[in-house]
Amino acid sequence: MRFGLQLGYWGAQPPANTAELVAAAEETGFDAVFTAESWGSDAYTPLAWLGPSTSRVRLGTSVVQMSARTPTATAMAALTLDHLSGGRHILGLGVSGPQVVEGWYGQSFAKPLQRTREYVSVIRRVLEREGKVTNDGPSYPLPYNGANATGFGKPLKSITHPLRKDLPIWLGAEGPKNVALTAEIADGWLAIYYTPRLADMYNEWLDEGFARAGARRSREDFEIAATAQVILTDDTKAELDRLRPFLALYIGGMGAEDMNFHAEVYRRMGYGEQVEEITRLFRTGRKDEAAAAVPDELILDTTIIGDEAHVREQLKVWEKAGVTMLLVGVQSVAQFERLKPFIES
Repeated sequence: MRFGLQLGYWGAQPPANTAELVAAAEETGFDAVFTAESWGSDAYTPLAWLGPSTSRVRLGTSVVQMSARTPTATAMAALTLDHLSGGRHILGLGVSGPQVVEGWYGQSFAKPLQRTREYVSVIRRVLEREGKVTNDGPSYPLPYNGANATGFGKPLKSITHPLRKDLPIWLGAEGPKNVALTAEIADGWLAIYYTPRLADMYNEWLDEGFARAGARRSREDFEIAATAQVILTDDTKAELDRLRPFLALYIGGMGAEDMNFHAEVYRRMGYGEQVEEITRLFRTGRKDEAAAAVPDELILDTTIIGDEAHVREQLKVWEKAGVTMLLVGVQSVAQFERLKPFIES
């Protein structure tokens, strides 16, 4: 099992030590560095800025929001970064949620599975460069022939030859249908709030996708990259208390109240009552109480926190569950030094 550095997206200001963290990730033996986007900083610019300071680590997006770019625009960005990095790019995609898609990008969130299938298909055809790119699907018609079309649009083929036709595409997916689709059409799964306790359930979803006609991968060559905090500490309680407000935000405040995919993940884990209480408190402005309502076991289900013996034991559990890469957030160079023994082993 390999490690990836999850840089995430920026807050109000750019992080001050990102270049140091990326350098430390490469030196420590991390396999990849990932950036994200929400409704502020974008995912591609930091990778293009930081990439020249690296020579080995893969450069991934976790995730690029589909509604932010047409599939051909995303393919252009992906093939460009892949050339600039010497074939080290991983394209991570996600549909985001209705709050962002309709509120920020001004697009419909309807039929996310259909949109994902079409989006990936168009990108694959751009990268294969075996002919001019067309698409008959309703979400991303190429050439465009809808309302107010001029009629002058024509199929095109990328001017630039992609470095890799098989540039890896990983999908961020949370629900059973989306995970099955990921196993069918993608090269890897970006799993957020993964818990090894439910590995059998995830495997059922994945196996459904692997079994479909024309599936791109099998379990043997499919990547599962799970986001997880890995914290080496002798004070587990202090770390749990530090994480509670973040979990309360994602469970109780992200997305629409009636359509929060992060909350659904925890309901599937068996925390339905707790999710309802956290949501009720957070949505009524009682954020401190919402954080206090996040139980220890909910956090520990999706994180690895403890002393060296515990961390080492849990890493084996996650690997046995099928995780091929852990995406961890690291805040300082000193934290890399603490993780180094686990990476080297």
